[in-house]
Amino acid sequence: MIFGGIPCTTLLCWATGIVFGGASLLLVGIRLYAYFSSGVCKSKRQMNGKTVIITGCTSGIGKETARDLAKRGARVIMACRNMDTANRLKDEFVKESGNSNIVVRKLDLSSLQSVREFARQINQEESRLDVLIHNAGTAGAFRKQVTVDGLEMTMGTNYFGPFLLTHLLIDLLKRSKPSRIIVVASELYRLARLNLNNINPTSTWPAYLYYVSKYADIVFTLELARRLEGSGVTANCLHPGMIDSGIWRNVPIPLSWFVHVIVKLFFKTPEQGAQTTIHLAVSQELNGISGRYFMDCSEHRLSNAVKEPAKGKKLWELSEPLVELQPSDPKI
Repeated sequence: MIFGGIPCTTLLCWATGIVFGGASLLLVGIRLYAYFSSGVCKSKRQMNGKTVIITGCTSGIGKETARDLAKRGARVIMACRNMDTANRLKDEFVKESGNSNIVVRKLDLSSLQSVREFARQINQEESRLDVLIHNAGTAGAFRKQVTVDGLEMTMGTNYFGPFLLTHLLIDLLKRSKPSRIIVVASELYRLARLNLNNINPTSTWPAYLYYVSKYADIVFTLELARRLEGSGVTANCLHPGMIDSGIWRNVPIPLSWFVHVIVKLFFKTPEQGAQTTIHLAVSQELNGISGRYFMDCSEHRLSNAVKEPAKGKKLWELSEPLVELQPSDPKI
């Protein structure tokens, strides 16, 4: 068939080319926008004489955070489950930075016993702790798991473990003031609701509980900041952005094929994603700033629901028995 003297097949090819060309330009434009709108830590501050604990730093943004702080001269304590990988990375960081003041310590946040053993070792070995970075996290997909302590695995690793660890290290943080606690949360908290009638939801699908755990992390951080007011210890949380990291490996096939394309096209690299954590750890402009939420190295607004003080107080009280706090444990 001929239309206007041009074969329809030719017109169809032109139209297809225009559509695909436009789509390609749109994808490139979105990718460039994501790249140039990513916040960057501009502070050049060195961290010599400072001690920093980073949980879960064998991959992703934790790895890049540890790398950066090692280059700044900090004493970096890598708190990790996989000791072999952590020790290999430690050697890499030492070689890159010339900073040999990097140590690896065993920590499995899904085990309350491991958290206590780690905290006991830190309190015995370290004279100070300037920055505690709760970075480690897990995102289950469809397989329900419970920790050895009867806690739902995603909640246990992402929230309950850090809750207990903060308690056990708080005295060391107070003695080192001014000091900082940093919690890596997520903007995906907006997809969840925190059910205070069931904060250990062992029967709920893990994929959804990732969002719930990040909601709990933010509520915890805000309540922590309220309780630490005047102590010289600040507590802030952050959204690192959507990151091209190993956390997406739990997405099942065939959904993982689509997710892989989206991750590679639009998500931040781990180095880009680490920038806000680094900013909160080193920037002097944040001295004394507490109880805030950051994204792309700038303060960001939270929903009214997550900021309710009564919710923070209730979550705290419900969490204490679940992590088996003892009368002899430090109080916050």
